[in-house]
Amino acid sequence: MAQITIYLDKDTDEKLRALVKAKHISQSKWIAGVIREKLETEWPESVVALAGAWQDFPEIEELRAGLGEDVARETL
Repeated sequence: MAQITIYLDKDTDEKLRALVKAKHISQSKWIAGVIREKLETEWPESVVALAGAWQDFPEIEELRAGLGEDVARETL
């Protein structure tokens, strides 16, 4: 298991300590969870399950109707 050293300002350190104390977990466990969450590349199953949940949701063409033409991009 890898170890990482981080430096926090006083205010951030105090907030982190209060948060992990309230959650009854270690700082290391909370930080590792945040890193794992930020590295996720797929939608959580709870979000995937919502696909199609709104039967009357308009199609993309309907949403874009009346927006006009796109402006041509400048070449770089």
